[in-house]
Amino acid sequence: MDRFSFLNAAHTEYFAELYDQYLQFPDSVEPSWRAFFQGFDFGLESAETMVVETSESLKVPLPGTNNVVEIPDNVQKEFQVVELINAYRTRGHLFTKTNPVRNRRTYTPTIAKENFGFTDADLDTEFSAGKILGIGKASLRTILEHLQNIYCESIGVEYIYIRKPEEIKWIQEKLNVNENRPSYSADRKRHILRKLSEAVSFENFLHTKYVGQKRFSLEGGESLIPALDAVIEQAAEYGVKQFVMGMAHRGRLNVLTNIFGKSAKDIFSEFDGKDYEMDVFDGDVKYHLGWTSDRSTDNGNRININIAPNPSHLETVGAVVEGITRAKQDHHYPDDFSKVLPIVVHGDAAIAGQGLVYEMVQMAQLDGYRTNGTIHIVVNNQVGFTTNYLDARSSTYCTDVGKVTLSPVLHVNADDAEAVVHASLFALDFRMQFKRDVFIDLLGYRKYGHNEGDEPRFTQPVLYKAIAAHKNVRDIYAAKLISEGVIDANYVSKLEKDYKAKLEENLEDSRKEEKTVITPFMENEWSGFNLALRDEMLAAVDTSYNRAKLDKIAETITKLPTDKKFIRKIQRLIADRNAMYFERNSLDWAMGELLAYGSLLEEGLDVRLSGQDVERGTFSHRHAVTKVEDSEEEVVLLENLGEGQGAFHIYNSLLSEYGVVGFDYGYSMANPNTLTIWEAQFGDFSNGAQIMLDQYISAAEDKWKMQSGFVMLLPHGYEGQGAEHSSARMERYLQLCAKDNMFIADCTTPANFFHLLRRQLKAPYRKPLVVFTPKSLLRHPKAVSTIEELTEGSFKEIIDDESVAVKDVKTVVFCTGKFYYDLLQARENKERNDVALVRLEQLFPMNNDKIKDVIAKYKNADDIVWAQEEPRNMGAWGHISMHLDFARSFRVASRRFYASPAAGSSTRDKKRQNEVIEYVFDKTKDNMNK
Repeated sequence: MDRFSFLNAAHTEYFAELYDQYLQFPDSVEPSWRAFFQGFDFGLESAETMVVETSESLKVPLPGTNNVVEIPDNVQKEFQVVELINAYRTRGHLFTKTNPVRNRRTYTPTIAKENFGFTDADLDTEFSAGKILGIGKASLRTILEHLQNIYCESIGVEYIYIRKPEEIKWIQEKLNVNENRPSYSADRKRHILRKLSEAVSFENFLHTKYVGQKRFSLEGGESLIPALDAVIEQAAEYGVKQFVMGMAHRGRLNVLTNIFGKSAKDIFSEFDGKDYEMDVFDGDVKYHLGWTSDRSTDNGNRININIAPNPSHLETVGAVVEGITRAKQDHHYPDDFSKVLPIVVHGDAAIAGQGLVYEMVQMAQLDGYRTNGTIHIVVNNQVGFTTNYLDARSSTYCTDVGKVTLSPVLHVNADDAEAVVHASLFALDFRMQFKRDVFIDLLGYRKYGHNEGDEPRFTQPVLYKAIAAHKNVRDIYAAKLISEGVIDANYVSKLEKDYKAKLEENLEDSRKEEKTVITPFMENEWSGFNLALRDEMLAAVDTSYNRAKLDKIAETITKLPTDKKFIRKIQRLIADRNAMYFERNSLDWAMGELLAYGSLLEEGLDVRLSGQDVERGTFSHRHAVTKVEDSEEEVVLLENLGEGQGAFHIYNSLLSEYGVVGFDYGYSMANPNTLTIWEAQFGDFSNGAQIMLDQYISAAEDKWKMQSGFVMLLPHGYEGQGAEHSSARMERYLQLCAKDNMFIADCTTPANFFHLLRRQLKAPYRKPLVVFTPKSLLRHPKAVSTIEELTEGSFKEIIDDESVAVKDVKTVVFCTGKFYYDLLQARENKERNDVALVRLEQLFPMNNDKIKDVIAKYKNADDIVWAQEEPRNMGAWGHISMHLDFARSFRVASRRFYASPAAGSSTRDKKRQNEVIEYVFDKTKDNMNK
């Protein structure tokens, strides 16, 4: 007890600060003090049995010792004040005034002073603990008022779970300024009112002019408009040059007009349902379209703002936005990512219910996917379609996913316009300071049903009775400003009248136009790239490459640094690559792939490759990144090609398909001169990204006039590995093919793969590319190419059989991918030189004329076969028969119809494979009816 005897004389202010530090970061406190505070907490929790209380002091035993510390009453009270402060920091958000139309749920225990040992008699007692809040020594009454204003008014803040003291300190100091309340000038207040008036007037105008039409209005959340306006204006002052935003349909038209500056005339044209100016373009509903604009802020800063097109899958666009942002950062601001700011606007039901959000959040700090922090804003309607929030999530808040990465969360009453702007700028400052995500829960309501024709009272009669009687946020704020003398009673009506006059003018101009013109998203980045139709897609692209330059690349990527130690296996592998190029002239798949990347990089183009285990490759074939044995230092040989080379970005991804495919697709949208690739661990794992495939990759050009050169590498091939490691489900991709929307390929040689990858960047257009890549072929002795096959020529959509005499051929077999080598081995075993094996390397778009020419070439053949190792209801056959009328007469050799792609038993799988192969060579051995 002697050790702490000075408690009677020392400054209580010091103890209060130290105890505050202990409560937030226990490990940062000196061990003996930590033991002391543990004893104090333990003593209070066990007061009846462990503490002997007198009128003057509290005696507390130290846990694990025989020591007892006597705490003077004044020190004890200071500690209780600190606990009270900590309770407000930790739980104050549960007792805020943030819900404009509903009463808050009741949480216990409350943060009432009585729960911390205080009574009304203590209200005027002064405590040094007030210094923690920046107000110095103050009465309990003043401290409580200060805490109430900071934590329990229109803004609730969650942050105490953050583990970095510097972030906690920054947040607390920020909150203490003006008691977490804005202090805006009269001009600033009028500006906020003007943005609110625009938001409200826009919705009213549409509601009047387009009665019953869906517009997914922002009514009930109009304060989103001044919030976004404030973030963009202030961020530009901080040096942000570009903004990338994603949001679903709720309030999107309002944001397009009042934040992005899209002409209301264009929106009215879309409402009128006019046809589009391009016959080959199907378009999309008005509240899914993207927009890009260059504008000046109020202070004259030039900025570029983008809102990405989105599908009805509500959170899908978020991952795309992150990818677009990272592409812009890598390309324009590699030394300062903060100059591009992503903003993602969520719905409350969607952010809580869609798993993609978790994938996005987990990307936030990863090297391959970080964007230096995203501002997430939730337009919280409290209802998802017709589902109450109590049925929509188990968590307390819809934003609780943000706590995964220890991001601060601000809950703000959407009816308090100044608080909304204040919270938004707080979020911006945090992002710029710490380069991390921050979440804003904008708690409002939805004035109408899910759409304007829906009846919300069917499912929420009480809520919508309250909403019907509730004033909009503009009128609430206008009344406040009138009471403050900032505006007069006529100010708002004039704002509304002037704004609606402009809308009327735009409406009149719109109705003079016969057709709707859709402006492509990020048109500047895509200057010089034209939409390509089938004929151009089938035209050969020169992808040849200079031999001397290829030799130099090969030399660079087949020699490890001599001053570093590598494991023996990697030394042998790299040495063998050197030999295959410079001695044997026989290149395997990995070498062809790496040389394709190297050739593009040497030409100054960039390459980005991501996915699960891509650095080494799932099948240990790529080894684009090697590790030093002792230190795990990364060595990337493709980064050493020489001055002026492009950037090579390769990243092992998190175990995500949906989020990562969305990110990398977004990356490809923003940078057409980067070869952007996602590789699946196994091809069928892309099932997890099916929404991205359906809504963006296959349809974006047709819906949104938007190109992308995104590449998907999907390992595919039947090798007895079971149902989940055999088929990449090529039938699903082929079903999505139409209107010249993408390329689908199943290559059989390293050279053809080399030219295919190069074609992605050498063509004057961009199309997504799906490649069914090999597994066993990665090391197949016959799946090799010569150097000359790489340096000369171009991609071959069809590879004819040059090893047989045309006049001897009786059977022509069309096949794809790895199955070709199985058939080739069988033909050699059977000595059947009357069978030609023709490889269809590109499945979409198919070159029908070339296929006909091949068939015509074999004049003596009376048996044309389509052969595939997949079941009849899977693989490419359905696509072939649909797109080639003459193919319907082909004899089809495949596995029977199955629900599962392959058998789990390797014995059964091999038996089925052999049955198909036997039928290819002998049409009497039909397995379909067995």
